[in-house]
Amino acid sequence: MTTGAPKGENCLVDMDSKAGGLFSAEESHPTGTGGAGIMSRIWLPKGISASLIKEWLEKRRMSIRPWAGFVDQRKFSKPRNFGELCQRMVKNVDTYNSNYTFIFLGLILYCIVSSPMLLIALAVFVGAFYIIHLKSMESKLVILGRELNVPHQLGLAGAVSLPVFWLAGAGAAVFWVLGATLFVIGSHAGFRELEGSDMEELLMEPV
Repeated sequence: MTTGAPKGENCLVDMDSKAGGLFSAEESHPTGTGGAGIMSRIWLPKGISASLIKEWLEKRRMSIRPWAGFVDQRKFSKPRNFGELCQRMVKNVDTYNSNYTFIFLGLILYCIVSSPMLLIALAVFVGAFYIIHLKSMESKLVILGRELNVPHQLGLAGAVSLPVFWLAGAGAAVFWVLGATLFVIGSHAGFRELEGSDMEELLMEPV
C-alpha cells in the first residue's frame, strides 16, 4: 500500500525544491542586502540606489587631494591681478573639487547638528514621509483623482512639515550654508597657488 508522502531520495529532492522555493522567494523580496532592501525602496527616489550613492562617495573619497597640502599656508599668496585670480579659481576648483564637495557636506552637517529645531523639523519630515509611504503600501492613496507616487508623497510630507521648518529658520540655514560654502571655497580657490602641472599649462597658453 502506497502513500502520498515522499520517501528516500524523493523526500530529499522534495525538501531541496521547497528550500529553493524559500530562498528564491527571499531573493525576490530582499531585506537590505546590497542596498536593495525595503529601506532603500522607502527612502531613496526611483532610479537611485544605496549602492549608487556609496559608489559616488567612494569615487569622491578616492579623488581627494591630501588635506595637508590642501591647507598648507606656504602655498597661499595674493594673486597679482584679477585675471590670475580667475585662472586660479577655475584650475583649483577642477583640482580640488572632491575636497570642496566634502567641505560643503560638512557645512550642511554642522548646520543641522548645531540647530535643534532644524533637527526636529527634519525628524517631522522623515516621520511624515514614512507614515505616508507605509499607508500607500497598504492601499493606494488618491487625492483629487490622482494616485500619490513617491515624489507626491515627498511633497505632501514637505507640506505637513513646512510650518516646523519655518519655525526652525530653514531658509536662513540654507542661505548660511550657501554663503559659507562660497566664502570658504572661493577664498581657497582664489588664494591657493596652482600646482606645478597647472602652472606649466597656464604658462604655455597663448597670451
